[in-house]
Amino acid sequence: MAQRETADRHVPVMRDRCIRLLSLGVGNVRAAGHRPVVIDATLGMGGHAEAMLEADPEVLVLGLDRDPQAHALAAERLTRFGDRFRGIHTVYDRVDEVAAEELGSDQRVAGVLLDLGVSSLQLDEASRGFAYSYDAPLDMRMDASADSPDESVAELLARVETAELTRILREYGEERFAGRIARSIISRRETQPFTSTADLAAVVDKAVPAASKRTGGHPAKRTFQALRIAVNEELEVLRRTIPHALDAVAPGGVVVAMSYHSLEDRIVKQAFARRTKSSAPKGLPVELEEHKPTFSSLTRGAELPDEAEIAENPRAASAKLRAAQKLTDSRRNPA
Repeated sequence: MAQRETADRHVPVMRDRCIRLLSLGVGNVRAAGHRPVVIDATLGMGGHAEAMLEADPEVLVLGLDRDPQAHALAAERLTRFGDRFRGIHTVYDRVDEVAAEELGSDQRVAGVLLDLGVSSLQLDEASRGFAYSYDAPLDMRMDASADSPDESVAELLARVETAELTRILREYGEERFAGRIARSIISRRETQPFTSTADLAAVVDKAVPAASKRTGGHPAKRTFQALRIAVNEELEVLRRTIPHALDAVAPGGVVVAMSYHSLEDRIVKQAFARRTKSSAPKGLPVELEEHKPTFSSLTRGAELPDEAEIAENPRAASAKLRAAQKLTDSRRNPA
């Protein structure tokens, strides 16, 4: 696929805001006498990485992704940047390990970007089985390579029990009809295994009461989200990733995280809060050094995309952006 075609397929969410925030960290690391490195921990098709490389002619970008197809497309798109871009096939909870392994002695991590959830590439490729709008094999693995240890959704549904499936749908999909849907899936499985997205979507649709289908989009939306999160262990990986990303950046460095549903945003919000607020017990007359915050928030709550961006890129509608900066001696740098 040509570089232009890849770029046309992928419109990076809140691109300009992400680059402005990451550039703060780049400037701080450069001012400290080091070569700045930005880790795009969710490389996808390389849209944010491309924007960062264009914004600064000296920055090095490391692109992490567990999806081999994403690496192939991003590598083609970013080939013009030569050795300023390096793609690494791994899960993003290894962000701090990658930094330790890949950085030279004169380099420091100036920023980490996390654009969470399913990518445009995965949604648009019908054969990947992420979307209920296409009939495709029931897969949904972010790494669907032959040596991937992850099980597909079809494999999950072939073995899961009703109670566990109910928990998955309720916890990961916030599905109010989790019990009804789970029982319908297990009942149908007894006569025929699930192999396609259309088959699963039809069973879910039948299980959801008619009165509840009038609003809220396709009745299978939450079920597909929940199963995707489960097979990719997305929330467990994210809980590990945020502290690792915060540890990886140098003083003055910035971590930017964009989430697309409340489960992701809650994890990001809580992890940032633990680093940006004092941990001193209430009533302590003097705040000890170990209780002082080590990061400052660069956003007031979660920032949202504006109407113009949503009009250009409808998938940005649910995005929430949060950013935090590791404190330096100056304690804070304005966004």
